Amino acid sequence: MGCESLFYTLFITLSVALITYNVLISSNAPLRTEFPGPSHLRLDPVIQMPNDRRPSDSNSGKARLFHTAVTATDSVYSTWQTRVMYYWFKRFKDLPGSDMGGFTRILHSGKPDKHMEEIPTFVADPLPGGMDQGFIVLNRPYAFVQWLEKADIPEEYILMAEPDHIIVKPIPNLSKDGLSAAFPFFYIEPKKYETVLRKFFPVEKGAITDVDPIGNSPVIIEKDNLKKIAPTWMNVSLAMKKILKRIKHLAGYGYAVASALHGVGNILYKDFMIQPPWDLEVGKKFIIHYTYGCDYDMQGKSTYGKIGEWRFDKRSYSDAPPPRNLPMPPAGVPESVVTLVKMVNEATANIPNWGE
Repeated sequence: MGCESLFYTLFITLSVALITYNVLISSNAPLRTEFPGPSHLRLDPVIQMPNDRRPSDSNSGKARLFHTAVTATDSVYSTWQTRVMYYWFKRFKDLPGSDMGGFTRILHSGKPDKHMEEIPTFVADPLPGGMDQGFIVLNRPYAFVQWLEKADIPEEYILMAEPDHIIVKPIPNLSKDGLSAAFPFFYIEPKKYETVLRKFFPVEKGAITDVDPIGNSPVIIEKDNLKKIAPTWMNVSLAMKKILKRIKHLAGYGYAVASALHGVGNILYKDFMIQPPWDLEVGKKFIIHYTYGCDYDMQGKSTYGKIGEWRFDKRSYSDAPPPRNLPMPPAGVPESVVTLVKMVNEATANIPNWGE
């Protein structure tokens, strides 16, 4: 086991060194254009744009199903969110309008946990010691590399989702004509950080606007495209973190750059999800992303940035899952927040052994 760990450490370190070297000399030397066949950690971060795009799928039904994949750890914090997420996935999977196929929790803690029978799970290894540089999110692309290589995934499309996503209605396959479907984040700003990103996406690869304002999630993507992107996403993210110690939203930029390097475009689908408390209504959206704290006084006025008389913040439940039957917000609080709490309460009321 010690030798294997040392091997992976040396291999990944070499990969990071190669990508860093390539991007730093890119202005003076031509980039490699070939990309090796699938192999665990056999990587080249610089790839050619595909010469063809697949035509729009003409088939319907099973041909358009996507597999939902959620990366997670075995922490209490990650686990309760994943259990809630999976509850709502099951509720909407087989309803009209759904192209939702299978589901996998990609558990990158390196060992099984007690929820293996409750949630379909693939156990992935975390990065070898120290490789995540204290940033656990860097394990996400590494976990996807392992899953895509080793797992039998019958669907031809993948939805990359996160534990703090709650599905609020059946999700159709929003990708089209070889383009992925992705949610645009206002805080992913490639143009603003062009000087930095050019270290990884050199001028000869295209305009900086070819790097979309997205993260890896939520994204619906063709499986074959994700298999090409994932190793590059991992390498870019590792090298980016190594060079830029304090870059915000590293995981998002790493995936966006990798997607652009592979020439995989994205439909920027704003109706993919909402993020309370900033988004006030569910409307036509498919996912609630509860990454922000929701704080209000008892008159229903937001006190964002200050702990409210009423609050729901996932970070309040880092060491223990939220109790069943959370108190509902006061009158006047936006529909998005009310819906979020109702859905958490329904899930916790129906998930067996909640809190254990």
